[in-house]
Amino acid sequence: MVNEGRPTVGVALNAERLKEYRDWVLDSQRDLEIQDSANPFVLGNGWKDVAKEVNQLLDGHTGRLGIHAPFVDLTIGAVDPLIRSSVVERLTQGLEFGAAIDATHMVIHSPVRFLGANPFEPSKPILGSGSEVDAVKATLDAILPRAEQLGCMLVVENIFDRNPTRLRDVVTSFDSDFVRMSIDIGHAYVMSKLGGASPEQWVREAGPLLAHLHLQDSDGDEDRHWTPGVGTMQWHALFEALNEQGGDPRLIIETRDCPIQGANFLSERGYVN
Repeated sequence: MVNEGRPTVGVALNAERLKEYRDWVLDSQRDLEIQDSANPFVLGNGWKDVAKEVNQLLDGHTGRLGIHAPFVDLTIGAVDPLIRSSVVERLTQGLEFGAAIDATHMVIHSPVRFLGANPFEPSKPILGSGSEVDAVKATLDAILPRAEQLGCMLVVENIFDRNPTRLRDVVTSFDSDFVRMSIDIGHAYVMSKLGGASPEQWVREAGPLLAHLHLQDSDGDEDRHWTPGVGTMQWHALFEALNEQGGDPRLIIETRDCPIQGANFLSERGYVN
């Protein structure tokens, strides 16, 4: 039975897995994140065919729909203009894939080498190229007008980040409703073992900027992407923080195994539908 006071959990899938879980997604009109756009080989060849297939599979879907941006070998904190142009090109391809399926969010990885994640990496000012925020802005400013035109939020996801205020500062620097925060709770859990903020602290620090979460379980030792309930994630603390914040962020289960098992685990404990 659906509880109107609870959010309905969504799921991240590629087109192939969507075939398997299509009925489950459509029965509850779950939010969905299509992840084929994260694959550089799809973007480089045949993404229009994939988009067409997704549209056919999602006939009748009314939940919110998003995509994951490409990230392999890419960083939005690139200093080298030639590298940055390649990053912008790939992110633009991701947006065009999103446009083809009417996506309204695109997950983008935070710059994994910077934002305080690596003490051995020289800061941008030492490199003579401005601040870390300047480097990110130079990249995302190049795609933000197209994202705004498409009505597609850019949600920047924590990766190796330990300090949520650093990522929050990056997001707020754009002063745009189309740049928001995404929290992968498994990433936050792993980094909390290394002195970073806990997943629930990330939620509280993000506040109204929080538009999206990747839900996964872990033991905190690796980025496991286990189904919720398998690891040692503190789910009560996470949803307590989410309930305090209010809002309506997209809650997306991102696992390598059966998402239904994880959704059932969270539903049985009264967190989601």
